[in-house]
Amino acid sequence: MALQDKILESFIGKVVRKDLAFQVKGNLPVPTYVLEYLLGQYCATNDEQLIEEGLEKTKNIIRTNYVHRAEAEEIKGKIREAGRYRIIDKISVTLNDKADVYEASFANLTLVNIPIGSEYVRKNPKLLSGNGVWCIVDVGYISGEDIKVRWEIQNLKPIQISNIDLNEYISKRKDFTTEEWIDFLVHTVGLNPDNLNRREKFIVLSRLLPHVENNYNFMELGPKGTGKSHVFQELSPYGVLVSGGDVTSARLFVKMVGNKEILGLVGYWDVVAWDEFEQQKGKQIDSVMIDTMQNYLANKSFNRGKATHEATASMSFVGNTKHTVPYMLKNSHLFESIPVAFQKGAFLDRIHLYNPGWEIKMLKKDSFSKSYGLITDYVAAVLHELRKIDYSADLKKYATFSTTLSERDHNAIRKTFSGLVKLLYPDGNYTEAEALEIIDFAAESRKRVKDQLYLIDETFRAEPAVFEYTKTSNNETVQVETLEKAGIITPAVQEAKPAENVQPAPKPHLVAKTVEVRLNQTGISYKTLFGDYLASAHVIEITDPFIRVSYQIYNFIDFIQMLKETNENPEELKIILHTAVDSDEQAPELIDAFEGLQDDLASYGIEFSFDFNADHDRKIVADNGWIITLGRGLDIFEPFPKFTLSCVSQENRRCRAFTVTYTMR
Repeated sequence: MALQDKILESFIGKVVRKDLAFQVKGNLPVPTYVLEYLLGQYCATNDEQLIEEGLEKTKNIIRTNYVHRAEAEEIKGKIREAGRYRIIDKISVTLNDKADVYEASFANLTLVNIPIGSEYVRKNPKLLSGNGVWCIVDVGYISGEDIKVRWEIQNLKPIQISNIDLNEYISKRKDFTTEEWIDFLVHTVGLNPDNLNRREKFIVLSRLLPHVENNYNFMELGPKGTGKSHVFQELSPYGVLVSGGDVTSARLFVKMVGNKEILGLVGYWDVVAWDEFEQQKGKQIDSVMIDTMQNYLANKSFNRGKATHEATASMSFVGNTKHTVPYMLKNSHLFESIPVAFQKGAFLDRIHLYNPGWEIKMLKKDSFSKSYGLITDYVAAVLHELRKIDYSADLKKYATFSTTLSERDHNAIRKTFSGLVKLLYPDGNYTEAEALEIIDFAAESRKRVKDQLYLIDETFRAEPAVFEYTKTSNNETVQVETLEKAGIITPAVQEAKPAENVQPAPKPHLVAKTVEVRLNQTGISYKTLFGDYLASAHVIEITDPFIRVSYQIYNFIDFIQMLKETNENPEELKIILHTAVDSDEQAPELIDAFEGLQDDLASYGIEFSFDFNADHDRKIVADNGWIITLGRGLDIFEPFPKFTLSCVSQENRRCRAFTVTYTMR
């Protein structure tokens, strides 16, 4: 069964086609979850006619009930003439302690100080947070003389699902494979999983960790236009996105009004996300706020006024980088773009995960999902409920980390592990390999923080942490490294013709070994992998059943060009290829291609032959004694756009995950 059919069958009534919200939204400053709340009522189907009808209903509701600020007076007139009118607007509530009443303000309708019943506030305390809540409101108008307040709120309903059956959601996980479930979640956040590899999907879904984990401290820095703030702005009515340059201690934690303490954002929201968390000219950072923030990030509590307050809100910091990662690694550090006031160890050591936003490509039209995913309001409610579950203790079943890690390191890894399990395996059913995949990602994400702390704060260098763990199942030790610092295989550079009286560079010492290349790793080429080991060979036999479509043949040609450049006697080289075909119809076309290549190589003195008898093993066998086992054959690179530097240099390309083993006969 196709994934989209599975989604509709398992979550009927709770899914929507993700491109529909964009069709309705236009230029309206309305969060996606508001639109999908409406679309979920009318468009949760794959029947195109019903979708069209549902779109029209939704558009009509937006046209009729959504308040445009420019049309506020017209809407007020409708309310007066009809006596009652339903609107969609963002509502904020404050307490008028002198009159002992709650008063509402309408963001677009521009009404302020409108009395609102206490029952609405008790049911929806986030109305008091100061940031507003999108609601469907029945507004009445009272005519007559001697009326102090003519506007009244007759009914108010926040645009969010009131309750969900979490067990029902969890039970559906078994209907999907892990790959299908991951793609389902990527569709749900509005992106097209077909444009992302597995690591990129992990990075995208990691943005949900603050929504699913209490008191989770998340940071993502990267280029503009990669969707860093999308899930915080559009996904959930349980999260709030604030401008990093406009946050004060009072707004964030506690505001004193006379002798009363009014809780700030952390008291009402699951996630407080700081957008544009970067250096801004002329912006001063409140030092009291930083101190309070550090205490909160570490202890889940803060002291303001006369009392100590506790909260479960997660903190997310998202911002743009000023330079490329290679530049930062060479000249500064990966936190260089955040406000200087936050570039200190006491703050950064409290970050649980540094998400590598630079690995996500800039979002384009085809980056967005046009398929079905969960209604954002529904998945937001699910994530809210999952915050009550904790899987962090399960990590020790699979791995034991080095004792050189600090308790904050251990805690960060455990929390990331717990959050990703809840996202990917909410039923708690996963294999050891799947658990270790999460552990590797969690440890790398924390190591990225720690590596930069050594550069920023010398006090951390006194007790360096060794990021390694021992597998519980077999006591194997695993080293953890961030992808941007992963070891690059350096080729031995050989002079074609040494200058006179200059000794040639010594040949590299070749050893049997295994090289593991990680998903998205760069700096890899056929030359770095194979050049030294094949330099002295005269006969090279390649077995790879997947050299049969255009881009695979181009890879093979690149491989031969590498041999021509690095082999000691390329004009005496013999290359034998064993590959395979998909069908009898494909064979004639491949024969033509290879015979053309055969003629071309002959002009360089290279003898080339081929057949279609390859088995599943992928390897290179050379007559100098080396056997190179290829995990993925020559197909080691991720797809790349045509007009980029990746076209001319393999080292600029992102790699697929693969293993190469070198053995001597």
